[in-house]
Amino acid sequence: METAFVLPLLLFLAFAVLGAARVTQAQMGISAVSREAARAGALASSPSDAVLQATVRGQEIASGYQLTNGTLQLAVDPGALQRGGRVQAVTRYELSFDDLPLLSWVRVPVRSSHTELVDPYRSR
Repeated sequence: METAFVLPLLLFLAFAVLGAARVTQAQMGISAVSREAARAGALASSPSDAVLQATVRGQEIASGYQLTNGTLQLAVDPGALQRGGRVQAVTRYELSFDDLPLLSWVRVPVRSSHTELVDPYRSR
């Protein structure tokens, strides 16, 4: 009799722990995408090349973290890509729990940004 009352609560708690682990993993992945994309952009030779290289690198990292539900958004701002300048990457992702019972209705937005300095002593 007591099991009928306690079992749903225990199941919900177990799925909530799995959900929290997924949010943590997604946050780490989004941070890595932003960091790597900004770094790839800072190493490029032109602003258009910076956006292209940053986007490609960000997609590679995202697939490694299995951020593949189609909601990944990566925005790269290389500025003028001058020596000593900054390249900023902003990543957004919406995490869903469609495969977890009791949590299939939950959507968690995750966001990260990273600014990378362009090496002031690099050659062009």
